[in-house]
Amino acid sequence: MKPLAECRLYAFVDTAYLAGRDPAEVARQLCDGGADLVQLRAKGAPAPEVLRLAQSILPETRAAGVRLVINDHVDVARQVGADSCHLGQEDFFDAGHTHLASLRTATAPAEFGLSSHAPDQALRAVAAGADYVAVGPVFATGTKPGRPAVTLDYVRWAARELTTPWFAIGGITLQNLDSVLEAGARRICVVSAILNAPDIAAACREFRRRL
Repeated sequence: MKPLAECRLYAFVDTAYLAGRDPAEVARQLCDGGADLVQLRAKGAPAPEVLRLAQSILPETRAAGVRLVINDHVDVARQVGADSCHLGQEDFFDAGHTHLASLRTATAPAEFGLSSHAPDQALRAVAAGADYVAVGPVFATGTKPGRPAVTLDYVRWAARELTTPWFAIGGITLQNLDSVLEAGARRICVVSAILNAPDIAAACREFRRRL
């Protein structure tokens, strides 16, 4: 498994975009295509269902040496032995946490990522001990309905100011990728542009080639 700082492409098994496909098979295709991290996102699903999904995906990511990230569910990440857990601002700070040391244990997950939608949130995430920060949504996206785009200005700020690994996220496609890279991003998260592609692995390979 490569160091987080060397990871470039962060992909997702998002249950909202599976369209009846087997989550484990989707994870395998993401790994075959060159994803460095695969996040399980199952918004609204109860913890037992998230655990079941995670258990089905983990063998695929482990075999490929790819990080499995569990969205929101710290307890599931611990139970399944996931590599990382990702939390939103509201899931962490609004829940009363101030530093990720309060969630870290001697076992999994070894890493925590935090979302951010503005410079002050990114700095707060870094101060809280985040291993990586998500910066976005760069463009309007269906995965975050109602969340205004932070625009490329925030990406430019992150490129100037952040030394902690960070990933641009939100509405990134092959059509707008160049503008995101020109703004200074070197790591990206992609959801729908990969999961809605006719060939998931091929879509991943094209994003990696462009990166």
